[in-house]
Amino acid sequence: MLIRSIVAMLAVAILPAAVQADATEGLTKGSVELTSAGPIAFAPDGVLLISDPMAATIYAVATGDTEGDTSSMKPSVDDLRGKVAAMLGSEPQDVQINDLAVNPQSGNVYLSVARGSGPDAAALILRVNQQGEIAELPLKDVPTAKATLPNAPESAEGRRGNPRMMTVTDLAYVDGRVFIAGLSNEEFASKLRAVAYPFENVNEGASVEIYHGAHGAIETRSPIMTFAPYQVGSEQHVLAAYTCTPLVKFRVSDLKPGEKVRGDTVAELGNRNRPLDMFVYEKDGKSYILMANSSRGVMKITADNVGQADTISEPVEGGGTAGLSYETVESLSGVLQLDRLNDSSAVALVQAEDGKENLRTIDLP
Repeated sequence: MLIRSIVAMLAVAILPAAVQADATEGLTKGSVELTSAGPIAFAPDGVLLISDPMAATIYAVATGDTEGDTSSMKPSVDDLRGKVAAMLGSEPQDVQINDLAVNPQSGNVYLSVARGSGPDAAALILRVNQQGEIAELPLKDVPTAKATLPNAPESAEGRRGNPRMMTVTDLAYVDGRVFIAGLSNEEFASKLRAVAYPFENVNEGASVEIYHGAHGAIETRSPIMTFAPYQVGSEQHVLAAYTCTPLVKFRVSDLKPGEKVRGDTVAELGNRNRPLDMFVYEKDGKSYILMANSSRGVMKITADNVGQADTISEPVEGGGTAGLSYETVESLSGVLQLDRLNDSSAVALVQAEDGKENLRTIDLP
């Protein structure tokens, strides 16, 4: 998933500039040993945020990758998963690319990768440069910081997978804080945390609930699958997408540790669908959300009216849609992950008809 580069969004003034003078300050040399490879995202100064859901842990790692020109880059790699598998001495079916993030300073693409399955799966982070060369990111003796999340779900295999892997479903750096979505072991399980960077005073987070129009019910246990920060007037918000597919806005000022917060459902985008990745961008003076989905293609959602959007509080039946308007980008099919590259393009992991997963640069629609 998605996780996506929030620093790139800051370049279009959606949110205020980060207050951290240098994101590598406060990091100390150490080693990162991943037990799982979850969502990733970039903080400023080439610092990569890496989630390890099985360990209920977030790491910040200084990559040293701070030079480049994203305006001239067009990453493209055929059969990326096959090439990663060959590099690791595995078969393609034994490799899973769980997330990608573009470093906004260099334009290099980072991948969160699992090799194998189950408790013995290996987790690693790879970097793909402009020439398509793939290399493992060193995680030993690097400047790093660590945050352990309280109240993580227990590890147990179930019909919907292991809930422990949902401890972190998405994350983003925003204005000196790291926002983390996922599940807890509490009755109101869906969590959205705002943790001061570099990981001081990790809190229990806010429990978030939503009205799900497609289900006609209040939900407290469904996790946010992907989210993007967005400024509505003078207030910072988080736009969050859930399975089956409500889009909900939360005021950041409401997300206090221990609080139970109900978001405003501003769109229902169709049932039997899971959002995979999303980011906000501007084009021709208007704001849009670009969202990749498991069953409903890539959506371009109009975001300018988020502040004035009516809150959906009645059932939306028959798999229908309601709220914010959108269009399906027919030219973008098979998109599994995406992240913004620059003002006019994004990088996407695209599954072709032959099943191969290719890295592509796409124009922002």
